[in-house]
Amino acid sequence: MSLSDADRELVVAELGRDPTSAETVLFENLWSEHCAYRSSRPLLSAFSSEGDQVVVGPGDDAAVVRLPSYDAAEASDETDSDDAETETYITMGIESHNHPSYVDPYDGAATGVGGIVRDTLSMGAYPIALADSLYFGDFDREHSRYLLEGVVEGIADYGNAIGVPTVAGSVEFHENYEGNPLVNVACVGLLDADRLVTAEAQSAGNKLVLVGNATGRDGLGGASFASEDLAEDAETEDRPAVQVGDPYSEKLLIEANEELVEANLVEAARDLGAAGLGGASSELVAKGGFGAEIELDRVHQREPNMSALEILLAESQERMCYEVREENVEQVADIAEKYDLGCSVIGEVAEGNYVCTFEGETVVDVPPEFLADGAPMNDLGSSEPEQPSRDLPDTDLTEAFEAVVGAPNTASKRWVYRQYDHEVGLRTAVRPGDDAAVMAIREANAGLAISSGANPNWTTCAPYDGARAVALENATNLAAKGATPLAAVDCLNGGNPEKPDVYGGFKGIVDGLADMCRDLSVPVVGGNVSLYNDSVSGPIPPTPTLAVVGTKAGYDAPPAAFAGEGELLVVGASGGALGGSEYLAQMGGSDAFPELPENASDVLATLADVADAETTLAVHEVNHGGLAVSLAEMVTDDAGADVTVESVSALFDETPGRAVVETTDADAVREAFDGVAPVTTLGKATEDGTLSLSVEGNELDYGVEEIADLRDVLAQELD
Repeated sequence: MSLSDADRELVVAELGRDPTSAETVLFENLWSEHCAYRSSRPLLSAFSSEGDQVVVGPGDDAAVVRLPSYDAAEASDETDSDDAETETYITMGIESHNHPSYVDPYDGAATGVGGIVRDTLSMGAYPIALADSLYFGDFDREHSRYLLEGVVEGIADYGNAIGVPTVAGSVEFHENYEGNPLVNVACVGLLDADRLVTAEAQSAGNKLVLVGNATGRDGLGGASFASEDLAEDAETEDRPAVQVGDPYSEKLLIEANEELVEANLVEAARDLGAAGLGGASSELVAKGGFGAEIELDRVHQREPNMSALEILLAESQERMCYEVREENVEQVADIAEKYDLGCSVIGEVAEGNYVCTFEGETVVDVPPEFLADGAPMNDLGSSEPEQPSRDLPDTDLTEAFEAVVGAPNTASKRWVYRQYDHEVGLRTAVRPGDDAAVMAIREANAGLAISSGANPNWTTCAPYDGARAVALENATNLAAKGATPLAAVDCLNGGNPEKPDVYGGFKGIVDGLADMCRDLSVPVVGGNVSLYNDSVSGPIPPTPTLAVVGTKAGYDAPPAAFAGEGELLVVGASGGALGGSEYLAQMGGSDAFPELPENASDVLATLADVADAETTLAVHEVNHGGLAVSLAEMVTDDAGADVTVESVSALFDETPGRAVVETTDADAVREAFDGVAPVTTLGKATEDGTLSLSVEGNELDYGVEEIADLRDVLAQELD
């Protein structure tokens, strides 16, 4: 990739001269799709990012959201009784490391974790939770399994080593990810209000201090690499653009950052990610309305004879750029030395241009705002996707049930999350494998529920409605644990936007996600866009990963497994169609996408209340695979169910906004949902560990071991 003729003309006109080689590459990377959002920014105004809880919205390294503080009397007996002395904030961020994870699945995924954790650090927060949403080609392909194993190992090794639990996420398989997998990683951090730091430079004369690993030549041109389609030889030719992580240095950086923030030594901070030092330092000063004077020779390096261009653009990991008052520089250096981290005073915040020198010569001298924000937006054409017609298969119920329950998309993801340390930090109250994770935020007497993911079958069938369903599904996961949605971040993944049909699908997922989040009163406070996810096998499905957090008083939540003692109900309305379902993916056929409830916010608020009722024994959301999968997932060694479902379509309907509820007071549940959503009786929970299903005169019986055997396809193939 190189600076286009049109962009070069703009740069020459602004500078009044030809750019230097270092300036050219800076503009190439900072004006790339990955950094400048040239094709997506015109669409992003659809999102609502405001709310009383929003402290810092889109545009910084991570968003900052204010937590409600619950009275100890409202919360469970396990919560702290002391009132918080200061407001408690969380940070939310999400990023993609898609192309690097195809070229080098281990390092690509690992450095994706490292990058989003450093985004958290730059706001003054301590990282407390990770969520990974992963998308691969068909599971039966050897290359897809190779990528899956490498990505999961990279996330596990890095996250476990730095002591940040991976508690939520998703894994999806679809043939159109074969040549371009997606690795989307979200991070939640925790901080007190008085610790907040931003990426906005504060004052001319303050020093710019680089702390962390030495700079090498790895990751050169990573931003531009992420802004073009993957070539057939990408696994070999693009390997130098992939960063190499060092989690042990990251752990030291986490602790050093904590000490720097606690001592009030940081005026502003920026993680060195895309476009390396050039990207971080120029964006930091531009955001504050300043320039900079940087001496590239001062950057601590691990390789000899590095050029100015390499020092500026290398994306070596585990590095932070801090703005520090001159009188605090020595103390910062002492803390870096304490943690065995490199430290360089590379220049200072200044008035005027962004200027970099190397070996006594000026190699960069440009207006910082023009470099950071001057990229022109693309005006692209789009076409609407065709709506599928109804063509439902005539299938054998046993064959269909086993195919759907045993499909890689709906099967147990235990093989993945058992490799993650999800309890480090002692905050994980509800573990992976449930609808949502719940973290104990003792500082606010609050439980923080986390859900993340998307469904490519839905958005392939209907980009707009499928994205609305993704938002509703993630919010329903929170409600099933008794939590109320607080805020969200998104990772919008698409193919080559220059293709009208691809851009039309991408526009659909943006609008759909934005509309449902607005309907649910969930501000989208930050995010990431990844386009040009095309390969020789074609474009990926439009994929709107959403990471949503919600809060509740205390940390207790109803389990997603049967207790074996109550009546079983399904709450929420069916959408009357099977489009995008795993049933059709396995058995063939097509259908329109199901209609979603118009009062989704009321439905979820009621579900959260029901989930927290003392008479509620279990709650599990209905989504991928429909009731067939939800019921199978709820069976345990000691508890099963005797259930009647009215039709095959009802068994496999994936309309989100619904849940199975096991309760000892069915009338109270019906009363709570009266006028809000329908409540349907399914049957009763049992104590024999068997799922007995009656559907249109067909009887199915599966014991817990048979169900486990169906659902453990990942472990069976990969162990």
